[in-house]
Amino acid sequence: MHPKAEYYIRQLDLKRHPEGGYFKEIYRSHEFIEQNALPSRFSGRRSFSTSIFFLLEGKDISTFHKLKSDEQWHFYDGVPIKIYLLNKIRGLNEIVLGSNIEKDEQYTAIIKKGTWFAAELADKNSFALIGCTVAPGFEFDDFEIATRQKLIEEFPAYKKVISRLTH
Repeated sequence: MHPKAEYYIRQLDLKRHPEGGYFKEIYRSHEFIEQNALPSRFSGRRSFSTSIFFLLEGKDISTFHKLKSDEQWHFYDGVPIKIYLLNKIRGLNEIVLGSNIEKDEQYTAIIKKGTWFAAELADKNSFALIGCTVAPGFEFDDFEIATRQKLIEEFPAYKKVISRLTH
């Protein structure tokens, strides 16, 4: 394991995430949006916003998944992360999250609700530490991990990247 990744995992008390990588929730608003004020896709009230630390290390991936809320990723440290977005209108798109803006890397990336997305490190011998902010706030009820077969049926032209970034 990369020494700096090990340091962050220990110091930030990160745990394994179901989609891959490591995480820790660092903020959950104590104010709520009531269910009757939210779109019907939500099953109950939600915090205004939530955020986590998220770390990928080595060959870790964030498998294809989607949320019922928008999510913003923020780059903190390490190597660039390639984020793959899949949707019916635009097909497959890639965002590189990182600190070298001269190479078209972005410090932040927005993933719109309902978009399938996955991520991997640009350099498998390193790590990346990022933050993720979700609004309305994240609940596991709003989180769906893709199955490889379902996603390939929906997006057959992208079978190679889907196979690499699903379990």
